[in-house]
Amino acid sequence: MRRFGTQGPVYPEKHYVVSRATELDDFITRIKDGRYIVIFAPRQTGKTTFFRWALDKLTTQNPSYLTIRLDFQVMRDISEDIFYQRLYQMFCRELKEIFEKCEIVPSSDLTLLLENTQLSDSFSMITFFQQLSRLLRNRKIVIIIDEFDGIPTNAVSDFLYALRHTYLSDEPRCPHSVGIVGVKNIVQLNYDRSISPFNVQDEFFLPNFTLGQVRELLEQYTEEVGQAFESEVIEAVHKQSAGQPFLVNRLAQILTDELEIPKTKPITMDHFTQAHNKLLHERNTNIDHLITNIRRNPRFESLLMRITAFDDGLPFNLRDDQISELATFGVIKQGKDDMCEIANSIYFYCIIQTFKPTINGLEQEYLPEDTQDGFRDYLSENGNINMHELLDNFRDFIARVGFRVLQVPDTPQESVGRHLLLAYLEQFVLLVGGFMHIEVQTGRGRMDILITHNRRKYVVETKVWRGEVSFQKGKRQLVSYLKSECANEGYYVVFDHRTNPVHITENSTVEGFDIRSYVIPVMQQKHT
Repeated sequence: MRRFGTQGPVYPEKHYVVSRATELDDFITRIKDGRYIVIFAPRQTGKTTFFRWALDKLTTQNPSYLTIRLDFQVMRDISEDIFYQRLYQMFCRELKEIFEKCEIVPSSDLTLLLENTQLSDSFSMITFFQQLSRLLRNRKIVIIIDEFDGIPTNAVSDFLYALRHTYLSDEPRCPHSVGIVGVKNIVQLNYDRSISPFNVQDEFFLPNFTLGQVRELLEQYTEEVGQAFESEVIEAVHKQSAGQPFLVNRLAQILTDELEIPKTKPITMDHFTQAHNKLLHERNTNIDHLITNIRRNPRFESLLMRITAFDDGLPFNLRDDQISELATFGVIKQGKDDMCEIANSIYFYCIIQTFKPTINGLEQEYLPEDTQDGFRDYLSENGNINMHELLDNFRDFIARVGFRVLQVPDTPQESVGRHLLLAYLEQFVLLVGGFMHIEVQTGRGRMDILITHNRRKYVVETKVWRGEVSFQKGKRQLVSYLKSECANEGYYVVFDHRTNPVHITENSTVEGFDIRSYVIPVMQQKHT
C-alpha cells in the first residue's frame, strides 16, 4: 500500500502524489525552447521531485534529449578548481549512465573527449561544452542543478557568467537548457552585490497545492483503501496548510497512519482536530527549518510580530533584505493587497509560540485569590466552558498585574497582551483536556483562537486597538468566521496600548450572532 511521503522525493509507486500536470507541461515547454530556468522555492515544497518528473517526461516524449542531474549540496567550502573537477566527475557519471540506459555507443572522438578533458575554471567548461556540442550531432543536453545554493562562493560569479555566455551563443548550443534549483534566488547568491551575471534567466514558480490538488491527493488514498475523508476535512487540510506540500502530506500521514482510525469509518473533523493538534506540537524537519530561519536574524522577531499584530499591514517589498529573506524561506508571502502575510496558519501558530516566553513570570496571578478549584471554576455543571467568566478573569488579571506586563521577558510591547492571552488559554485548555489552535483569516493583524472542548467550539478573535472603525470592523469579521464554523457566539479581545486607553466590556448582537467584546488596556509605563 502506498503512503503519504514527507521524507525526500516521492515516487508514484510508493507514495500518493499530486500530478502537477499543468506545471510540468509549462516547465517542459520552456526546456524545449532552450530556456535557462531558475526554480527557487523554500525547502520541502517538492522541487526535487518535480524536476525529476519533468526530465523523465521530457525524455519519454523525445529520447534525443540527454538529461543530466547534478547536485551541488556537497560542493560547499571547496576551492574553485576542486569544484570544477567534481562538476566534471558528476557530469561524466550521469552521461555514462544515460548511454548505458539508452544503449548509446559513443563515437571514438566523444570517448576521447570525455577521457582527456580536465575542467579547472569557467573557461575550460565553456570550451568543453563547445566541443561536446559538435560531437553530439542531433542530441541536446539538458542540465538540472539541484541544491545550487551549495556552490562555493568563489565560483558562483564566473560559473553564472559562463552559463550566460553559452545562452547568448548561436544555436545549436550546449547545454541546450539549464535548470537551477535552490532556495536562494540568483540575486541573493550574487555575493559581491554587482549586477547579476545571470540576467538571462527564466524564473519558474512552483506553487503550493491548490484545494483541488489536495483533494486529488487525498482521494487517491480513498480509492486505494476505501476510507473516505469528510469534505470539511479536505478543506481544513488545505486551509490550515495553505497547500504547503510537506504540511499537507504530514496532516494526511497523521490521519491515515498514526491516529489508528478504523478503515471502515470515515475521517471526520474530530479526527482532523486531533491530527492538527499533534502537528502543531511535534518536532519535524519542516517546523525545525521554520524556527531556525526566523531565529537567524534578531530583527526578524519585531518584523514578524508587526505583521501578526497590526491589520494595516507591512508592504511586501523584496528590496528590503529582511522581507526578501523571510519570503525566500517561505515564512511570509505577498498578500492580495501587496502586503506581507504569514505563509499559513500553522506557521503563524509556530511563530507566535517561538517568540512567546516559556515563563512570563505572571502565571501565579492568573487566578483570583478567592478561586475554589483553579481553572476548573470556569467549567459549567455539564462540563462546558464558561467563556464569559474565563475571559472576564483574564481582563481582571491584566488589571491586577498592571505595569508588570512590561516585565515579561523578551516580548515586543505590541505583542505582550496577545502572548499573555495565549499562555493563559493554553494553560486552561491543557488542564481541561481541550484543543486550541490559531485560525488566520488574512495572514496578518487579526488572529482567531479556536478552542475545541467537549465537542463544542469557542472562537476568540484578538486584535490591537487601531481606532473605533477598526474595532467595529473586527466584529463583522468575527461574524464571518462564526458563520464558517457554524458557531452562534464569539469573543472579541482587543488590546489597547495607547497612553490613554479605553476599557470596554460589552455584549452586542451582529447579524444575529452574540458577540462579547473586551477592550483591555495594556499598561505603558509604571506609575510613580
